[in-house]
Amino acid sequence: MATLHDLLAVKGHEVIAVPPASTVLQAANLMNDRNIGGVVVMDDDRLAGIFTERDVLRRVVAQGLDPATTPVTAVMSTPVLTCPSSLSIDDCATLMTSRNVRHLPVQDDGRLTGLVTIRDLLAHKVAEQQATLEQMNHYLFDLR
Repeated sequence: MATLHDLLAVKGHEVIAVPPASTVLQAANLMNDRNIGGVVVMDDDRLAGIFTERDVLRRVVAQGLDPATTPVTAVMSTPVLTCPSSLSIDDCATLMTSRNVRHLPVQDDGRLTGLVTIRDLLAHKVAEQQATLEQMNHYLFDLR
């Protein structure tokens, strides 16, 4: 069974992060520039929180806060749900669905080793199913 370690080996281990002193506007601009839906907030090597599009809507826009002056630490999600890279992709999908999260930092031995998104899990599942279909087609047509 495939694990997050396997997924990250293909996707990569890069994690886009902002320091705690960043403003919401700076974090949102970074998310726009990188075409991503969230960033982690790192205080040196410590995972302090996660800031996502959902946080922008619920905690900034809906509250009428100024993104240029609001620190990301005031509106980030914390504590952050994390998981080890040894977690199976299926178990990760179950965890993300049950906890209603779309971004999940991966930590091993207290060190951030990657970030998976619900999109990553879906792409993996689609690729897995396509491979199965191709194998079935080869099997069926090779029997002729």
